[in-house]
Amino acid sequence: MSEYVIMTDSASDLPEEYIKEHDLDVLNLFYNLEGTIYGGEHLLSIQDFYQKMRAGSMPTTMAVNPEDAGNAMRRHLEAGKDILYLAFSSGLSASYQNAVIAANDLKEEFPDRKIIVIDSLCASMGEGLFVHKALKLRDGGKSLEEAAKWLEDHKLNVCHQFTVDDLHHLHRGGRVSKTTAVLGTLINVKPVLHVDDEGKLVSLCNVRGRKKSLQALVSNMEKTIKGFEDENEDIFISHGDCLEDAKYVAELIEEKFGPKNFYISYVSAVIGAHSGPGTMALFYMGNKR
Repeated sequence: MSEYVIMTDSASDLPEEYIKEHDLDVLNLFYNLEGTIYGGEHLLSIQDFYQKMRAGSMPTTMAVNPEDAGNAMRRHLEAGKDILYLAFSSGLSASYQNAVIAANDLKEEFPDRKIIVIDSLCASMGEGLFVHKALKLRDGGKSLEEAAKWLEDHKLNVCHQFTVDDLHHLHRGGRVSKTTAVLGTLINVKPVLHVDDEGKLVSLCNVRGRKKSLQALVSNMEKTIKGFEDENEDIFISHGDCLEDAKYVAELIEEKFGPKNFYISYVSAVIGAHSGPGTMALFYMGNKR
């Protein structure tokens, strides 16, 4: 059985220590903030990023480009390794399509090597959870094809529940109307959203107040976790510079479902550019999205 590597992109929001521990190859998505391009070796701390957003800066983001994806894949192919590439949702980015372009070009050059690119239909640490499952499959002895099949069969079981603190960022991204953003802000409405089966952000419900929106994430988890209890030893949580809220959600989950291994990380700049400071997101395995 040929050795294979698992690749993903930085929209997976996995913490740096996790990436290093698992020797993951993570392609960077770049963003433009106040006329400066960040990503790769040119970094801005995530705390400074959110501080600038709170002060009114409006970043824009870029997908993984085919050249970068191809260069990263080539290194592994030249080392005699096959590749399983798990991409940011095609419903939110062109990163998946660009990775496919890169892979198809390289397949002609390396006909004896295998490259499988999977559209995760996931975002943030939902994509991170998807990668986590892939690593467990590989390290458990599953072949490239076996791991890819399981991931394709179960990617719609990766549930995303999230809420935002500021509706205006969703309006800027076309997720809610200007009227909804203005009125919602005035009456303290907090939307609860998820990523649907097409990998797109859609609204589930609206609740009044921040605390109730956080509680709704866990209530929705309870509704969709049946039959997947054994798949949820590990729970992933990401936050837009609101760690205390992330800890509160983790506490609610432990109260309701018992002890879990929690992976808590920041919503990265490329995701946070669209969701804004104060985003809180919960990811787990469930029977439906």
